[in-house]
This record gives sequence, structure tokens and C-alpha cells, in this order.
Amino acid sequence: MTQPWTLKHQPASLATFSTYKEQLLQMQAFVRDFKKQKKKKAMLLHGPTGCGKTASVYALASDCNYEIIEVNASDVRKKDAMLSLLGTAAKQQSLFSKGKIILVDEVDCVSGVKDRGAVSAVEEVISETAFPIFLTCQDASNKKIKSLLKKVNAVEFDPLDYLAVFNVLKEICKKEKVDYDEATLKTLARQVDGDLRAAINDIQSLSLQKEKITMKSLEVLGYRNKQESIQDALVKIFKVKNAEVAKDALNSVHEDLDQVMLWVDHNLPKEYTKPESLARAYDKLSRADVFRGRIRRWQHWRFLAYVNVLISAGVAVSKDERNKDAIVYERTKRLLKIWMAKQKYAKREAIASKIAAGTHCSTKYCVKHVVPYVKSIFQNNKEMAGIIAEEFELDSDEVNWLKKI
Repeated sequence: MTQPWTLKHQPASLATFSTYKEQLLQMQAFVRDFKKQKKKKAMLLHGPTGCGKTASVYALASDCNYEIIEVNASDVRKKDAMLSLLGTAAKQQSLFSKGKIILVDEVDCVSGVKDRGAVSAVEEVISETAFPIFLTCQDASNKKIKSLLKKVNAVEFDPLDYLAVFNVLKEICKKEKVDYDEATLKTLARQVDGDLRAAINDIQSLSLQKEKITMKSLEVLGYRNKQESIQDALVKIFKVKNAEVAKDALNSVHEDLDQVMLWVDHNLPKEYTKPESLARAYDKLSRADVFRGRIRRWQHWRFLAYVNVLISAGVAVSKDERNKDAIVYERTKRLLKIWMAKQKYAKREAIASKIAAGTHCSTKYCVKHVVPYVKSIFQNNKEMAGIIAEEFELDSDEVNWLKKI
């Protein structure tokens, strides 16, 4: 059976990577200094499909002459099974007395009641591991893994640009002695939208024809009905004024509606520089938000049609003229900032809930009126602080938080 080219041409060393220099240095430093790590014993690599997250971990293991243990979270989705596989690997020395790297791929693929406990199992293993752990996911802001973020160092892999994909494809074609047309290879590199793995699979499929790869070859391939990226959809909305074109922009985008609205909201001021155009566009966006609220409250799903039209065609026709500048569309950092703010005050909430349970008042009241007073006691009266800590069973982290000025 023919070996998949994605495996055959997988980088054997980090030195062969032409991109992600900063990210790779962080990975190397993490493994090198792992024994000094006390809290964050895992690294989360997040980025789009096919950008090289998993391949970089294997290349790093090869450079270090380490054994690598891989678990795919989408296959092992029960807590007991996850602990059984990971727990043993994280504690036992390699059979060959080499170092070891543990890779948990697609950690964001666990979901719902079926997978309950899988993420907590990973957290438990991270706390007790004797070896470096790498996790991969597409979106670090995914709610399913938010509890993991405080236990890992997060490293983002940006989408590969088409020239980087093209250069890899060209190199593979030379090694496999595949005759190709350069323009066709560039077209294919653009079509995969940064997914290098998909591009390599396509080249391997086309090579079976034993003919030169041309534009006609792409037609024979019957190019995948790949979901359109949100960035491509935003170009149709922001750069085009035709309502019909803009209305269909989101049809092939597999993004949650809430996420799409955040994308539009975050990038709108970059495109619409005239106050009048911006005001009209935000008016359409706010109306869409009203309909979205009604859907949630009354389950009136017929309003969904209005939401889609308002955030696509409505925003598109709001501009007086197209912005000729090339704008790089970015995912909003708002959700991450909200999460960070919640983490900042999570200790305060935990302390307030313990005091509330013992004093029969609400947690909200304790946060506002009691915790500041208790914090003052811990900073000025050690004897009373000890009594309070014992009475409400505050742990050492909570006590330290209260002592901080």
C-alpha cells in the first residue's frame, strides 16, 4: 500500500521548518527547561487545520531523540480511558530509557455529556506528569477547554500563507518526480486556505494520473467543497456593495453565528472609515443582535433569516464606497480578555462562595461587602486571619491571595 505523502515527507527536524521560528524556539525551551517547570507542565499549540502543529511536535521529538506517545482526544473521550492511557505514559520511564514527549491531539474535540470528565482527566495528568506534554487544538478560546488554559503555556500557529504551501508542494513534486505547471501549483496552494496537509493529499492524488499537473487536472480532481474561511466571507461583505453577492457570503462558512458577529464587529471599523458608513453598518449589526436575542428568548427561529441578511447584505450596502486598502481581518480578542478577567477574579469568587455558605448570605453580597473587609484583616491581623481561614476552610492559595496588597 502506498505510504501517504503527509507521512513520507513529514519534517524530520525543526531545522527544516521555514516558518514559525518563534513558536519553535518556545517549544524547544519548554522541553529543555521542563524539569524547572512547577505549574505549567504542558504546552497548547493552537491554530488552523494542516498548519503543522502535530508535525512540529514529532520533529522536536526527533531532534531530542525522545520517544513520543500520541493520544487523539477525539478517539479517547472517556475519563477512565484517558487516565488509563495518559496516566501510565506520564509517569513511567520509556522502555529504552530515553526521554519522552506526550502528545494529546485535537483536545478541543471532546464535547457534551458523552465526553464528560475527559478534559479534567487531561488536567489531572498534567499536574502529575514527569514528562513534557503537548496539546493541540484549532481554537484556544473554545469553551470546552477553557479550564485547561491556566495549566498550559499557549502558543499560536498562524495560518500558512499560500507561498509557504506552494514552496512545500514544489519541493515534494521534485522529490517524487512529478511534472507540474507552476501556476497550477500556486492555484492549489491558494485553494487549500493554509491547510498544507490537504494540499499534499491533493498532490498525491493528482500524481496517480501519471501526467503533468495542469489546471485541467484540478477539474479532474473535483476539488473538495471546502468550507470557505471567514476571512474570505468578510471580503465579500466589506469589499462588495452588491447585496446579492454579500447575502450568500456566509453560506459556506462553518462558523457559529455568535462568532461571525464578533468577526464582523471587530473588523468593521478597519474597513469603514467614514463615520456615516460605520454608523449605518453598526445599526444593521445591532438590529441583527436584537433578532438574535429574540431567537434565544422565544425560540423564534424564523428570525435567523433576518440575522444572516443584516450582518451580510445589510453591512455591505451600508458603505458609501469600497475601502481600497488591503485589510488583514483578525479574530476578536474580546473573549480571551473576558476569560482572563474571570480568571483574575476567580479566587475572589471562590473565597466569597465559602464565606457566603458559612454566613448564609449571597455570594454577590460577599464579593462586594465582605471580601474587601476580610482582605484588610488578612493584611493587618494575623491572629484573626488564622481564625477566619480555619473557620471557612480557606486553602493556602486563597490565603495568599487575601494577604496580597
